Amino acid sequence: MTSVLRVENLTKRYGRRTALSGCTLDVPVGQVVGLVGPNGAGKSTLLQLACGLLEPTAGVIEVLGERPVSGSARVGFVAQDAPVYAGLTVAEHLRLGARLNPSWDSALAEQRIAQAGLDPSQKAGKLSGGQRANLALTVAAAKRPELLLLDEPVAALDPLARRVFLQALMELVAEQEMTVIMSSHLVSDLQRICDHLIVLVGSRVRLAGDVDDLLASHHRLTGPRRESVDVATHGWTLIEDRHTAAQSTLVVRSTAPIDDPSWRADQLDLEDILLAYLSESAPAAAPERVLEAQR
Repeated sequence: MTSVLRVENLTKRYGRRTALSGCTLDVPVGQVVGLVGPNGAGKSTLLQLACGLLEPTAGVIEVLGERPVSGSARVGFVAQDAPVYAGLTVAEHLRLGARLNPSWDSALAEQRIAQAGLDPSQKAGKLSGGQRANLALTVAAAKRPELLLLDEPVAALDPLARRVFLQALMELVAEQEMTVIMSSHLVSDLQRICDHLIVLVGSRVRLAGDVDDLLASHHRLTGPRRESVDVATHGWTLIEDRHTAAQSTLVVRSTAPIDDPSWRADQLDLEDILLAYLSESAPAAAPERVLEAQR
């Protein structure tokens, strides 16, 4: 098996509102995947479909080669608010996890709790946001899942708590060799830990691919203002264009070197690439462009 998540023409509607529309993805096994997009883009919906909490309206979704089933031992899920039981102690969370999950790794759970500095006798309702997030991560990871889904796990944490959480996450990935899909608005965090990136905008996949490939293939071109640019002639894909009275600036995707001397070509960092795709002025992504970006 080479794909941990495969979706084809996946659509999810809530009444008249479309949360996902015609999404096609193929996420490789063994990577840390960043899921990015503005609020309402469909990130949480995609993760909930992947862990079997929702049923698709149309299309195909396979997780680890199977149809998603809620409560699967092969999939761990931490929702956006890092849900824990306020009235239960840390130790009681671990005992509950052991009862509910046949593959529960007690040694791993106790080790993670100790490393996070959590008091086993303290009730979850008395923990800080970072401590609750680490407890939720521990409970999900101790299932020994093949796929771990994280929905904005660090959104409410301060910078130090985020760093501690992400360090714990990377240690778990290294130890267990599992695949992680994590949604986040924090590009700096994603750039530090992610191998693969998915960008959702307006309920559709705008971009998907390995981070190194995306960084190598996106360029900012700057030159004298021109009324139109025939990007197809150059083999470029236009992502964004901006113009002043004297200058034109393009963001393009090209797998070949930019050798047109009339343009100054600069590499973009991950944040620049994401902002270009998230921009309202970016053209709608054609299916072939999305599929090309996945290769």
